[in-house]
Amino acid sequence: MTHVPIRKKEQINYRKLKSDMAPMTVRFVSLLLGYMLASLYCHAQQGPSTGKRLFQTGFEGSSRVLKLNGTNDHGAPMEYIDGVDTSFSANSNWRTDWQRLVKGGRMQVQYTGGDSTKRFARVMAEPGNPKNHVLHYWLNDSWAASENQQKARIQTNLYGINGGLTELYQSVRVFLTDDFNALKTYPRAISWCTISEFWNNEWWVKGEPYGFRITLGIGKASGPQNELKFILNAENAGQKEVWHANSASSTVAVPIGRWFTMEYYLKEGNRDTGRFYLAITPDGQPRQVVYDITNFTHNTTDPSPNGITGYNPMKLYTSKELVNHVRAQGKTLQVYWDDFTLWTDKQPD
Repeated sequence: MTHVPIRKKEQINYRKLKSDMAPMTVRFVSLLLGYMLASLYCHAQQGPSTGKRLFQTGFEGSSRVLKLNGTNDHGAPMEYIDGVDTSFSANSNWRTDWQRLVKGGRMQVQYTGGDSTKRFARVMAEPGNPKNHVLHYWLNDSWAASENQQKARIQTNLYGINGGLTELYQSVRVFLTDDFNALKTYPRAISWCTISEFWNNEWWVKGEPYGFRITLGIGKASGPQNELKFILNAENAGQKEVWHANSASSTVAVPIGRWFTMEYYLKEGNRDTGRFYLAITPDGQPRQVVYDITNFTHNTTDPSPNGITGYNPMKLYTSKELVNHVRAQGKTLQVYWDDFTLWTDKQPD
């Protein structure tokens, strides 16, 4: 085999080639690192999980409050939210999509008494915006109800959640009418005007030894003209308080007479691992975190917690004294709800 020498101009200068390639290698590594960092940043911005959407509605399509024959355990008519919001392609059928989640397969509307002259819930066109539909709560009186009390209540129920939920994330748009300003003139402190409740487990169920409730509401300090704030507390069965959030230290006022989005997140856990998060976003303003609590979200003596088994997503529940005070001023407690979405396995961003 004849060896053919490489001519000088064809010889490869490996030292020069290595020198020329060095900047290219640096540029490649820099681009790669930049891409990786950007991906990590985007992931962080998106939050740890987008979650699994269980239900969503804007109360459009055939959504309505449907009255059925018969009464519930408290003698009030049986009512459910029914229909389909065709604005969405999935998870928006009130009649079928709850069947896989809750016993009975429906979201009930409950009053525990009274009649339509004192309270009602209905789907209607938003005042001033007829193309948009909302769930309207109207509460103008109290009545003899459960626990041998005279009180007032409108709520939606999801009881008997299959398997329990260890995480729950809800978003809903809320409009409290200007009549809520009448609460500011109430002379005493307000500690009872509930807008949502979470049960782990429902303590009225026969044989349930480990009942636990988290209550989210609207309240204020004693004295007239004090700003309305969000109030929050947790109780073992027997209404034995485990913890409460200090509304006096919150700088976030309850928006009145304007739409705001309310988001809450609940994770089952003990004093160190349980979490309740509440944030609101008034239209045209940034999100404001109201509370981010780490504490028990199940009964403190429960050896084997089994998740959130009951849940009142949209509620208006208060005392006869508060309703009477509002009515005496010619006002009525009214709430509009819209764009309700429920996830599991989703955390706050």
